Amino acid sequence: MKALRLGRNRELNLVDEDPPKYTRGETLLRVTAVGICGSHIHWVEDAGIGDTRVTKPLVLGHEFSGVIDEGDRKGTRVAVDPAMPCWRCDSCLQGNPNLCLRIQFAGDGEQDGALREQLSWPDPNLYEISDLITDVEGAMLEPLGVAIHAIELGKLRPGMRVGIYGCGPIGLLILQLARMIGAHQIIATDKLNHRLKAAERFGATDTFTAEDCKETKAIMSVTNSKGVDVAFSTDRGVLVPEGHSRSAHTATGDDLRALGRNWYTIGW
Repeated sequence: MKALRLGRNRELNLVDEDPPKYTRGETLLRVTAVGICGSHIHWVEDAGIGDTRVTKPLVLGHEFSGVIDEGDRKGTRVAVDPAMPCWRCDSCLQGNPNLCLRIQFAGDGEQDGALREQLSWPDPNLYEISDLITDVEGAMLEPLGVAIHAIELGKLRPGMRVGIYGCGPIGLLILQLARMIGAHQIIATDKLNHRLKAAERFGATDTFTAEDCKETKAIMSVTNSKGVDVAFSTDRGVLVPEGHSRSAHTATGDDLRALGRNWYTIGW
């Protein structure tokens, strides 16, 4: 089978490999769609992300869908949870597997991901999808889960004013969820014009170019000096009030109100 591996020198190599071996409790999948996450840019450009480095040729890819390729369920289409907690530590046993310190994640560290033709994956991580959902949409369920989690943290309610600072895929998913919930005003900022146009298409009421907090004045103007109720910062490249352009000590009152009474950083 074919697999795309990232080497320690940041080179990507398409290689031929034996089909994956799998053990009890795992299922063989044929990969049908893989999303390219912003984290992949760091993996390729920096040979790692955060304090995790490429130590051996690594297959990236953690947003993916596939088809079961063996057994009684052969042909069943599934979306895949890329996170594999240990299910034995205190966090897992307390119902918080996302906090597992031994968690393994597709395309991270020692765990190969989905940019290959086949893989084996734990049965509990496979979720059958309807024929109404395409393979690509199935792969998008992982970032959609991130956006839903952000919305739940923000406790969004109808009538709120929402700021979305960064209009990449996660920001645009949060935007659409905020609109569905009934947000009164959705303000979106980004450095890239095509992303702002996408935000407008998906329902942003106001869009502004992110420019070292100069957008603060415009945000305060369209909110009648009230700012937003909750803000989501989804892109470290977009400078937001009290973000990476100003410290809490130098941010103005308008900066903090534009930032929102509640501010959540998502995905970086």
